[in-house]
Amino acid sequence: MAGHNAGDPLECFSIPIVLHKDLDRDDAGNPMIGPDGKQRYRCGFRIGGGIDQDNSKSPQGYPDKGVYVTYIHDSGPAARCGLQVHDKLLQVNGHDFTVVTHKKAVEYIQRKPVLNMLVYRRGVPDLQRQDGQQTQFQSYSQQAQEYPIHG
Repeated sequence: MAGHNAGDPLECFSIPIVLHKDLDRDDAGNPMIGPDGKQRYRCGFRIGGGIDQDNSKSPQGYPDKGVYVTYIHDSGPAARCGLQVHDKLLQVNGHDFTVVTHKKAVEYIQRKPVLNMLVYRRGVPDLQRQDGQQTQFQSYSQQAQEYPIHG
């Protein structure tokens, strides 16, 4: 996983995470509305990276131009759903985050009140089948991914 180049096929263990955002409220407890007139939500995490960023200048030392979680608010939705600092976002609501700019990643995250994510987490152990062979925990492979065609 270290040193993945944007656009290259990727196969790794991924963890599905569903994050339900909290309503963004002002100090008086009133819901906040954005400039577009829509209700604002809080997800409780920050990201760094993207294909337009120089990962060699990352204070966290990330090995590639992926989008990584850099901060988790202790009592926010991200902490409650199990997202962790240094998780690499592979996909959010169907959008491929392995080849996304930082700005687009932020836009996709802000877009919906629920985030269906696939994340890569370093150190997730390989699972063992009963016959002793290794098996994958929800493998995400861009190369082998098939989409059903309905017609």
